[in-house]
Amino acid sequence: MKGTEAFRELVPMLGDRPVVHANGYICRESFQVLDREANFYMIGSMGLASSIGLGVALGRQDKQVVVFDGDGNVLMAMGTLAMIAAAAPKNFVHVVFDNQVYESTGSQRSLSGEIPLEEVARSVGYRHTERVTKKEELGPAFKRMLAEQGPSFLLVKVEPGFNPKTGRVTHSPEEITARFMRALQ
Repeated sequence: MKGTEAFRELVPMLGDRPVVHANGYICRESFQVLDREANFYMIGSMGLASSIGLGVALGRQDKQVVVFDGDGNVLMAMGTLAMIAAAAPKNFVHVVFDNQVYESTGSQRSLSGEIPLEEVARSVGYRHTERVTKKEELGPAFKRMLAEQGPSFLLVKVEPGFNPKTGRVTHSPEEITARFMRALQ
């Protein structure tokens, strides 16, 4: 499945949940599928979406928080997985789109083909972890994650091949922040 297909499957299930997006094609593809005030798009700052998502989940325990992350981002900030597990926010759902490359910078190979990230998440203490490889598995798996107490980790295997013609997020970082803060109130 392509990343765009995965986003088209998941985005309609988000409701009003705040979503922190990793930088690069993840925020660009999600932005093209459906721009929402409750979306926080990372513009740069690779590897920090999960840290920001953790802060939001701890600060707003009344809201279920979703992080749309990438394999390269998770690998860059591997210690954050342990921090999330130790904090154990029940309202935290971590979705990792794994295409096994750093696609935004030229498709250099990542280590996620050798390192099963969902197993790393399980080993540090995420309550629920799952790997999805087929489009028809994605919706049901995401629904299970949303129904469980977190932290939860859903690894979504996608093919490299995000469309480089996909437009960028058109909001400034200041606009993204203001919109997201309004959505959290």
